[in-house]
Amino acid sequence: MGNLTRLKKLINKEISKRGPLKLIKYLQRKKICRGAAHGGHVKQTSVRHKSLFSRSKVSLQHWMQFIYRFSRGLRLRQIDMIDDTIAGSTTTLSKMSKKIRRVCVAAVQRLRRRTGQQIGGRSEFVVIDESHFRHKRKYGRGRMAGGWKKRKWVFGMLGIKDRGKTRPILRLVEKRSRRHLVPVITLHVWIGSSVISDEWRAYRVLPDLGYEHHTVNHSRWYVDPRTGAHTQHLERAWRSYKEQMWRLRGNRNDRLLSEHLTVIE
Repeated sequence: MGNLTRLKKLINKEISKRGPLKLIKYLQRKKICRGAAHGGHVKQTSVRHKSLFSRSKVSLQHWMQFIYRFSRGLRLRQIDMIDDTIAGSTTTLSKMSKKIRRVCVAAVQRLRRRTGQQIGGRSEFVVIDESHFRHKRKYGRGRMAGGWKKRKWVFGMLGIKDRGKTRPILRLVEKRSRRHLVPVITLHVWIGSSVISDEWRAYRVLPDLGYEHHTVNHSRWYVDPRTGAHTQHLERAWRSYKEQMWRLRGNRNDRLLSEHLTVIE
């Protein structure tokens, strides 16, 4: 939720600095097209051109309200936002969510290319685990979602700092084998970091790769009595992530699930 938190702080900062936001009409200066296609006639360009709001009939004021609620995690139901006249239908709200989600995904991808998105080191330890996010049928009836041809897993890495601050990295993987999980760990976790996991055999190679590896046997206890190692931080996060996915129907296919996981980061 890092990007959404930063967006929320930015909006609150602007409100506290400038007071309540107001919508002011802006008349764009007319531009003359010199191309042969328009023959030198005046061509007017909308302020929405090549922006998030292009090809949308929703007013900019309602867009700002929706973006603010999106940054808060969309806690209100779509029917409540329709009652607040933000949009006229659930279809419109779903399209608005899709547009903003694509913007967040592009921003996170730029961040990955620039920083590498690594966690661990001396200041934090890393908890790793995998979980199943496959779409569920209501009461076990009906057709399965069309995008789920194979069993999919979400591999999570959670960096835990002092005072409980966390940084998640979530990746959709084909299998939870060593060949699929270990390359993701070496890409995003600093060598020499303290890593906590269960006793899944795919993680046994981590000490040989330079990591300080601690394990907990979940068939016997939740917290290792000798080292105090546990994975409760990530177990609790899985519950929160799955509740959000189920509420937003974000686990219907691979592409949609991957986008929602990126927004959570």
